[in-house]
Amino acid sequence: MDKIIYIIILAIYLGAMIAIGALLFKRNRNVSDYILGGRNLNKWVAAMSAQASDMSGWLLLGLPGLAYVLYAGTTEAIWTAIGLAIGTYLNWLIVAKRLRNFTSLTDSITLPDFFARRYDDKKGIIKAISAVFILIFFLFYTASMLSAGAKLFHSVFGLDYVPALVIGTLIIVSYTFLGGFLAVCWTDTIQGILMFLALIVAPVVAFIKLGGTDGIANITATIQTEFLLFPKNASGGINILLLISALGWGLGYFGQPHILPRFMAIKDPKQIKPARIIAMVWVIITLTMAIVVGVLGAYLYPNLGDGETVFIKMVEDLFPAVITGILLTAILAAIMSTADSQLLVTSSAVSSDLYKGFIKKNASERSVLWISRITVIAVSVIAALLVCVENPTEGTIMFKINESVFKLVSFAWAGFGASFGPCVLFSLFWRRTTKWGALWGIVSGGVTALVWWLLDGGIFDIYEIVPGFIISTVVIVVVSLLTKNPENVTKKFDEARAMN
Repeated sequence: MDKIIYIIILAIYLGAMIAIGALLFKRNRNVSDYILGGRNLNKWVAAMSAQASDMSGWLLLGLPGLAYVLYAGTTEAIWTAIGLAIGTYLNWLIVAKRLRNFTSLTDSITLPDFFARRYDDKKGIIKAISAVFILIFFLFYTASMLSAGAKLFHSVFGLDYVPALVIGTLIIVSYTFLGGFLAVCWTDTIQGILMFLALIVAPVVAFIKLGGTDGIANITATIQTEFLLFPKNASGGINILLLISALGWGLGYFGQPHILPRFMAIKDPKQIKPARIIAMVWVIITLTMAIVVGVLGAYLYPNLGDGETVFIKMVEDLFPAVITGILLTAILAAIMSTADSQLLVTSSAVSSDLYKGFIKKNASERSVLWISRITVIAVSVIAALLVCVENPTEGTIMFKINESVFKLVSFAWAGFGASFGPCVLFSLFWRRTTKWGALWGIVSGGVTALVWWLLDGGIFDIYEIVPGFIISTVVIVVVSLLTKNPENVTKKFDEARAMN
């Protein structure tokens, strides 16, 4: 009976999401509408959709799963959350307004499009290279979200992994295909509210289940003797590499092509400051409570086979069927809120940056729009195939592809942060940055992150975003100093700076 209730609630929710996509279908009159929603987001939608697409199923599965591993995992989760909170704040503070103004001035609708127009790259080399990196890293990122969806359907309904993967993929594709950016942003806003409420309610009830203040006092006494404020290495000292790696997550924000378009699409730059406040309140509370879920879950359910299912186990065990159905829907909302944004960015990279940029430069708006929609389907299928194997052979590349949600997300996050993060910052702040500096910065950062991910041991244990970000930064500076900008490029930078 409980599963029937879950299905009914999920069906109502999914029907509402698809209905939003259908309602907004006719509002996508051109590619700009489909990809950027006509730059018409208000502060609430911009903030909530940015953070919901940012945190994803990782917030309800990956982060609690990491914190569930007492106490080393809990320490890493805390420092990761600190890095993410700092990165979120800085992204809204120093990037949002400048990117909104610069992309409006240059009429850019995607991140690769912005790079090309910023440096007057008429041949579109930067646009093409950027689009390729988006395709590579978003395949992994989208695959991680589809894998998370399959875990949800498997845990709740007992479905085999592959059928669960297919169902989750079809759901996400449907409304993204129809409604484009506006549908993604409005559904993400609803999903962000669901995620927020779920992470407030579940830990509170778990707290009561553990005996309230008396029970927590006993747990606290244990934590005081075993909890590690800083991650430790084998010799008992502070694990500097792990600490840097955890904080390094914050560097990723400056280069995420599914978050930055929210800044580009804000209707009025004056709404950025209140949007930043909304975003930070959401982020701090949800990150904190996600870690609390993992820690409390470790005491309630010490023998879970997969720590990333701790939130699912908690809501199934502690709530009546109707509430459980709603809270489980929050997990699906978290997954969908990121996967839909990823699919949309990938479709824009293929349709606008590759197809219209190289294959058919005189392509009509209608044809580019439909290429975008077809790409949504194609990328979803490929991403699902990447994680369709349940028991891959350890030691192969496929084994890395089929790792935990947390590890898949961390790789894709690092790839974007290293490829685009330094380039975005230098493009917005350093007048002297040149086309060739930007291009080789993107290439060096992305390649470094990929190579670092494939290697293990010693210095390669540090999170790949850190060396990738550093190398990209150095390359941008050196190459830019060795090359020159034409006058129209520096003039455009001065115009954008004046707007700020």
